Amino acid sequence: MLIALTLVAGWPLLRTFFLSFTDASLSDLGAANLIGFENYLVYDNGRWFGVLADPVWWQSVWNTVYFSVVSVSLEVVFGVIVALILNAEFKGRVIVRAAVLIPWAIPTIVSAQMWAWMLNDQFGIINHLLMVVGIIDNPIAWTASATYSMWAVIMVDVWKTIPFVALLVLAALQMLPKDCYEAAEVDGIHPVRVFFKVTLPLITPALMVAVIFRLLDALRVFDVIYVLTSNSTSTMSMSVYARQQLVEFQDVGYGSAASTLLFLIIALATVAYLYIGRKQIQLGGD
Repeated sequence: MLIALTLVAGWPLLRTFFLSFTDASLSDLGAANLIGFENYLVYDNGRWFGVLADPVWWQSVWNTVYFSVVSVSLEVVFGVIVALILNAEFKGRVIVRAAVLIPWAIPTIVSAQMWAWMLNDQFGIINHLLMVVGIIDNPIAWTASATYSMWAVIMVDVWKTIPFVALLVLAALQMLPKDCYEAAEVDGIHPVRVFFKVTLPLITPALMVAVIFRLLDALRVFDVIYVLTSNSTSTMSMSVYARQQLVEFQDVGYGSAASTLLFLIIALATVAYLYIGRKQIQLGGD
C-alpha cells in the first residue's frame, strides 16, 4: 500500500515541487533549468514578479476561500436539515432517501453543464421561471456577470453536495441513544433545545468528518467553476489558475509553483481545522 501511494501520490507531488523551481515549458520539459524561487517571488528592475506578486493569483485565493466558506457552511446547515427530515418516520421515506442522493450521484461535469444550460440568459429555464412569476423583468447572465457568477457557482455546488453531508449526518443520527430523547420528552423539554443540547453535540464528530471532506473538495475546486465560468477572474479558483498557467500558457514551472502553493494552503487549512475541532471536542467532553 505504501509503495502504491508513493507511486500515485508521492512521486507526482515531489515532481511538482521540483518543477516549480525550474523554467520548464510544456513544449519541452527536458530543457528545464533550475531558477530557484523565481516562479514564486523575485525582485527585478524595481518590480516584483512571480506567483506571489500576481494580483490574479491573490484574487483566485480569495475566490477559493470565499467559495469554500460559504458553500461548506450552507451545505452543513441544509445537510443537517435534510438529515433530520430523512430521520423522521413518514410514509415513502425510502423513496425520498433514494431521490435525495440523485444530485450527489450525477458526475460533477454533467451537473455543471446541466446547470449552465438552465442558467443561460437566452434559453435558460431559470430566467424564464423568474420572469413568469415577475421577480425579474429581463434575463440575467448568471454565469457571465461578475455580480452573480460566484453565487451561481455556489448554488450549483451546494445543490450537488448537500446529499453527501446529509448522508453522513443521517448515519450519525441513527446511532444516537434513544434514552436521552425519552428522558427529554418526559421532562417536557422543547425539541429545539433538545437538538442544540443533545443532538448537535452527539453528531459533532460526524459533522467534522463531513466538513473536512467538503473543505478539501472546495479548496481544490475546479470542474464546476471551469464548466460554468471558464477562466473568468471573478470566479477563478486556485486550481483554475494553475491549470491556465500549465495548459494555456504552457508554463509548467509557473503552474507547478501555483499548484505547490495550493497544496500548502490546503494542508495548512486541514491541520488548523483538525486542531481546532479536536480542541472543541475536548472542551465539550470536559
